[in-house]
Amino acid sequence: MKLKLGIPKGSLQDITVKLFKKAGFNITIPSRSYFPSIDDDEIEAILFRAQEMSRYVENGTIDCGITGYDWILENNSKVVRVSELIYAKQSMKPVRWVLAVPEGSSVRKVSCLKGKKIATELVGVTKAYLKKKKVKAEVEFSWGATEIKTKMGADAIVEVTETGASLRANGLKIIDTVCESTTRVIANRSAWQNSWKRKKIEKIVLLLKGAILAEQKVGLKMNIQKKNLEKVISILPAMKRPTISMLSEKGWFDVDTIIDEEVVKEIIPRLKKAGASGIIEYPLNKVIY
Repeated sequence: MKLKLGIPKGSLQDITVKLFKKAGFNITIPSRSYFPSIDDDEIEAILFRAQEMSRYVENGTIDCGITGYDWILENNSKVVRVSELIYAKQSMKPVRWVLAVPEGSSVRKVSCLKGKKIATELVGVTKAYLKKKKVKAEVEFSWGATEIKTKMGADAIVEVTETGASLRANGLKIIDTVCESTTRVIANRSAWQNSWKRKKIEKIVLLLKGAILAEQKVGLKMNIQKKNLEKVISILPAMKRPTISMLSEKGWFDVDTIIDEEVVKEIIPRLKKAGASGIIEYPLNKVIY
């Protein structure tokens, strides 16, 4: 038996392949091929655009896939939402679909767009947002390069962003958030009822979540004299209590812990000052709670 797994082609492709590698699965994507090889004989991988992934999962073409929550909503797909994975093209954060207008526009809020034209790839979600806001406007599908559509007749756009940099570079300002989206693992309803496939999907999710968590953390090892042990431990913001092992040299201990990568540059000098020596920082592949 094989699990048919959809890998997102496009903006999520590279980061997804990287995370699979950290999770223990090596994926190779030959040029001009939609059938990547993966070093797991129980998995058959297929490339699909994130925009259409949920449709292929829903109709059973594939058993499960990775896509954005935005495209599940857009396609109104009836699928099993297995797990949320917080990662995007540039960061390990959710992305936003935002309503944006030209910098010089008199539009300050969504109500000002009554009777106006909005360009977006996320047509269905945008229409639902406007209905909720009780604003009647024309929503036009954009085939890409949405940031320039205000120079081609659109009064506003709804576009996805992580940082807002591309919008600012194109002279646009954000006036509202239409929705937030995170990457999701989804499964076909029938496939999810198959115990073998379900266990296989759950195993993949467990390892991917461990790889994502490891992206934000590092390991620290250090040697500490007994007299400095409590002082050093009090500095460490560990996930749990650090692992402490006695060294062969009397009165010395090895301390091993995991901390957030963003704080390590502040902590290492403090550890050194408190008496830690032989400090080693090392990357992690997976962190499983």
